[in-house]
Amino acid sequence: QLQLVESGGGLVQPGGSLRLSCTASGFALADYHIGWFRQAPGKEREGVSCISSSGSRTNYADSVKGRFAISRDNDKNTVYLQMNNLKPEDTGIYYCAARGNWRSYCSSTPSDYAPWGQGTQVTVSS
Repeated sequence: QLQLVESGGGLVQPGGSLRLSCTASGFALADYHIGWFRQAPGKEREGVSCISSSGSRTNYADSVKGRFAISRDNDKNTVYLQMNNLKPEDTGIYYCAARGNWRSYCSSTPSDYAPWGQGTQVTVSS
């Protein structure tokens, strides 16, 4: 069974940091590009960042450039999202999703990804 599990979310004050993890089971993460998405209450799911299967290419939404960093350790079957200088508008449920490496490495369209994790809540508030 192909499965992704996110962890690392929580409550943090503005300006704080969190590191999210996305761990795969049932398949080799090295064969997949990974995207991180987030969804705030009442809003559509949006792409945050993506990384190619080898880790050589990354991409970020303008809203998180310079604050977030995506990385991966294929030996651990895990992708990370380091989030620094968090802002209240970063609040939402964060999801990771996989995209086969025979396709282009990044897409902002959620339907281009499968499988998905269950999500982890990130709340930025004082």
